[in-house]
Amino acid sequence: MKRALFVLLAAGTLAAPAFADLALATSKNCMACHAIDKKLVGPAYKDVAAKYAGQKDAVDKLSAKIMKGGSGVWGPVPMPANTQVNEAEAKKLAAWVLTLK
Repeated sequence: MKRALFVLLAAGTLAAPAFADLALATSKNCMACHAIDKKLVGPAYKDVAAKYAGQKDAVDKLSAKIMKGGSGVWGPVPMPANTQVNEAEAKKLAAWVLTLK
């Protein structure tokens, strides 16, 4: 029984997060300025993932930028703070972005 439950949970975890986090990014208006694979107003999420790849504190760095905003890292256009996102959502979004290749 435990194995069957584990398999079901693992299958849901592996198949659903990309869509769930894309849905979260869309619902929080992230996709108005970002796209997964091309630059819009802000950098492509794949470019962000590549820049922060291998950094142990990347989720914390990115989640802080999501919540507080930032400037100068990707050019002259500042990223405003996203006041619609709480800390848990920001960490979830940051972790998702880092999975994109």
